[in-house]
Amino acid sequence: MWIYEHQNWPRYTWDAEYIAAKLAAIRYRQGYLLGRMESVGFDLRREATLNTITADVIKSSAIEGEILDPQEVRSSIARRLGINIVVLTPSGRNVDGIVEMMLDATQGFSKQLTKERLFDWHAALFPTGRSSMHRIIVGNWRTIDTGPMQVISGPIGREKIHFEAPRADKLEKEMAKFLEWFEYQNDIDPVLKAGIAYFWFVTIHPFEDGNGRIARAIADMALARADKITERFYSLSTQIESERKDYYNQLERQQRGTLEISGWLEWFLDCLGRAISRAEQTLSNVLFKAELWNEINLNSINQRQRFIINRMLEDDFEGYMNTSKYAKLVKCSNDTALRDIQNLKSLGIFIQNSGGGRSISYRLPGKIT
Repeated sequence: MWIYEHQNWPRYTWDAEYIAAKLAAIRYRQGYLLGRMESVGFDLRREATLNTITADVIKSSAIEGEILDPQEVRSSIARRLGINIVVLTPSGRNVDGIVEMMLDATQGFSKQLTKERLFDWHAALFPTGRSSMHRIIVGNWRTIDTGPMQVISGPIGREKIHFEAPRADKLEKEMAKFLEWFEYQNDIDPVLKAGIAYFWFVTIHPFEDGNGRIARAIADMALARADKITERFYSLSTQIESERKDYYNQLERQQRGTLEISGWLEWFLDCLGRAISRAEQTLSNVLFKAELWNEINLNSINQRQRFIINRMLEDDFEGYMNTSKYAKLVKCSNDTALRDIQNLKSLGIFIQNSGGGRSISYRLPGKIT
C-alpha cells in the first residue's frame, strides 16, 4: 500500500512536541544567520545570494542526473538580478529555464502558487518539449496515455518498483487539494510547510518529468516565506544532493508507510540544519573577499590585475595562477603577465607556491597583513 492509498490521505500527522523542538532550533539558526548577513552590507549580501542560488540550481539538477555548466548558471542568474560579474557566459535555454523557475519561486515568494504558475515553471524547464530524446507533455499534468508513473530500478524483467504515483485521472483533484493547503493552511510554520509540501508534491508526481526540481522550488518558496526576504543564503538542494542516497531511502520508506510522517520531517529539518551550517562557510568566504579587497585597495593595481584577482575569487576557479594562464585570461603577452604577477607578489597579494621552472604558480593569501 502506498501512502496515498490510506483512507485519510492526505491528512498527515506527526509527533508535534518532538518536531516542534527541532523546528525551534532551526528557526533560531535561521535568525542567527540572517542577522549576520544583515551586518555585511548590500553588495556582499547580493554576492552571497548569487552564490547560493547558483549552487541551488546546479545541485537541484544534479540530483536528477543533469549536469549544468556553473558559469552558464552563474551568468544567467547575474543577468536577471542585475549583478556585475567578472565572466559573463552565454547560457542555453535549458539553463535559463531552471534559473527563471528558481528566481520566480524565491524572488516572488509572496505571490500565490497556482496551477498556471506550476505549468509555467514546467514549460520553462523543458523549452523544447522534450526530456532528453523523448517528447513529453509540457505545461500540463501527465495523462493516462503516458501510462503509470513509476520509479524503477534493475534490469528488464527483474525491475524493482520503488514507487508508483497516483493515477493521472486523479491529478486535478489531488493538486487542487495541495495548492489550497499550501496557500491557506496558515497555522503551520512555513519551514515545516516546506518539508510537508516537498514530500506531498513528489508523492503526487503530477508531471511527466521535472517533479523533483519543481518540488525543491516549492520548498525554497516556503523557506523564503519563512525568512520573509528574497535573498537566499542557504541551499537546501546542495545539501540534499550531498545526501542523495539517504534522501531517496527516506522518500521510499515514507511513501511505503503511513500518514504519520515524523520520520520524514525529522530528516528534512536535520538536512536543512546542515544546509544552514554550510551557509556559514559561504558567509566566511564572502567576508574573506571583502577583507582581501580592503587590503588590496590600499595599493595601486591595474585593470588586468583586478580582473585576475576577481577571477581567482570565483567559486569555480580551479588550481593556481601562472604566467601562461594569466596571459590567456587577460589576452596579453607572457612578458606583460610576468610583470603584473611580480608586482602583485611584491605587494603581498600573490604568494608563490613551492616549485620552480615552468611549474611556478601563485595563490592568493588567506589573509593579507
